[in-house]
Amino acid sequence: MNNERIPPAEFRRIQRAREALRNRLPGGLNYVLAVSGGADSLALAAVCGQMRRDGDLTGQVTAAIVDHQLQSGSTEAAEGAARACRELGVDRVVIRRIVVPGKGTENDAREARYRELELVRQEVGAEFVLTAHTANDQAEQVLLALARGSGTRAIAGIPDKRGRVLRPFLDVWREDTEAVCEAYGVEPWEDPTNADPEFALRNKVRLELLPEITRILGDGALANLVRTAAQARHDAEHLDNEAQAALQACALTETPEVLEGPRASGRAPMQWDLDRYLLKNAPQAIRTRVLRIAAQTVGGRAPTAERTAALERLTAGEGSAGPIQLDGYVTAHRIKTTPDHSVIRFIGRPPAAASDASAASDA
Repeated sequence: MNNERIPPAEFRRIQRAREALRNRLPGGLNYVLAVSGGADSLALAAVCGQMRRDGDLTGQVTAAIVDHQLQSGSTEAAEGAARACRELGVDRVVIRRIVVPGKGTENDAREARYRELELVRQEVGAEFVLTAHTANDQAEQVLLALARGSGTRAIAGIPDKRGRVLRPFLDVWREDTEAVCEAYGVEPWEDPTNADPEFALRNKVRLELLPEITRILGDGALANLVRTAAQARHDAEHLDNEAQAALQACALTETPEVLEGPRASGRAPMQWDLDRYLLKNAPQAIRTRVLRIAAQTVGGRAPTAERTAALERLTAGEGSAGPIQLDGYVTAHRIKTTPDHSVIRFIGRPPAAASDASAASDA
């Protein structure tokens, strides 16, 4: 890349992408790059390749390309992304072709992709997986969370780190990644579904709503959405810490009790009792978090807003004593243990056999 031929405005965009990685990635670690072939992920590969040549990254960099095989031409797109990564100086390139379970929805594909990326990370001995989510993705996420009436944690948007996944481009805009691709002479692959507003709600937000917001409110509107995410994240982190402390105060045992009973997929039934009086008198922002954490700890999924409201009524002593059915084969009950004391009991159980499951759903 010849820096002298790049216009100053474009050069500043490229530098922003470079600085984002230099500031966020420890140089001596091994990384797996999640590469789709789009501008964002190829820009990530380009900057990582440059950092390898400059000596800023001394660990190994592996590009992992997951072909979901959900669209015609996906094989060719994966091969093209692999060639681009090799030309950009990535140490190693792997292509994984997977079968997406379920109905092949966007969520099914995402979960399958992250599982495969984690397998690649373990196989190559990398410390982290890097994804190329940008500030544009963050703005979209915040707007969707606001439209859905979500809480602080959802409005906090995409985290820059979760487990073994790092997202170093969250301060980088899509225009920056496109400038990087042009400077390095790589042509991104455009997923045809990304240009189809009918394919997914996120596409409608990206292609229709965000441009209209920018037109009406000005160029700073998207940056303000990203700033909202950062502010909400700080609040959410504090509340999450307070909720963990409150959970330990309310829980009658330090961890869920493993119950005797049948196991499925290596999972034993679990039970966890929380002091209802202490929980009832906690601030609502803490109480709802404690209830959600408890449900997830015994093996369930994060309860929806509707299910969380039902848990709130259970805790307040209103209506039925349960059970409340939660996603992930978890139930919650209000149990009176003495005349003056009651608990909220979460029970996580293994998935039922198919015949039992259908009977339960009919009930």
